[in-house]
Amino acid sequence: SKKKGLSFEEKRVRMMEIFFETKDVFQLKDIEKIAPKEKGITSMSVKEILQSLVDDGMVDTDRIGTSNYFWAFPSKALHARKRKLEELESQFAESSQKKEVLQKSIEKSKIGREDTAERAALIEELAALRQKKEQLKAEVDKYRECDPDVIEEMRKTNKIAMEAANRWTDNIFSIKSWAKRKFGFEESRIDKSFGIPEDLDYVD
Repeated sequence: SKKKGLSFEEKRVRMMEIFFETKDVFQLKDIEKIAPKEKGITSMSVKEILQSLVDDGMVDTDRIGTSNYFWAFPSKALHARKRKLEELESQFAESSQKKEVLQKSIEKSKIGREDTAERAALIEELAALRQKKEQLKAEVDKYRECDPDVIEEMRKTNKIAMEAANRWTDNIFSIKSWAKRKFGFEESRIDKSFGIPEDLDYVD
């Protein structure tokens, strides 16, 4: 049975599964067909979810001719997750330390003193830091839960993902060669017309 009410992060995880399970390169229209049918992601949210993954460096995109193509290299996804996890853990540690300092200041201010504006400000800041700490802890835990599965999947699919990218590169080279033979176009003209980078090459 389909799971209803997927969270934003659950949609992102399922979107990444499309790339890792198929080891292929897609256009937006392809993903808009696959995501609702196979992953329960509504078609209206596909573009937003995909863009968030591109913004976070989890999914790569490039324009070839008039079309945008999307793909995900497992090694890059792992690096992005590790970097995000390290950033969140650093923020979490910093917030915890600041909270401890503020807590000590508040306890000290209670001894023989009436409530002051400074104390009230410290209490307010402490409450805000506690809330941020809980948010960061929840996000850190989320990435910790995801990482083992992602790492394992990356180990299995890295080679296949590279082969998929190289297969598309090979197709582009074949089309360029056919166009040169068929129409006598210069290679530089083909590259310029279809937005093909001059340094396009296979992935090592």
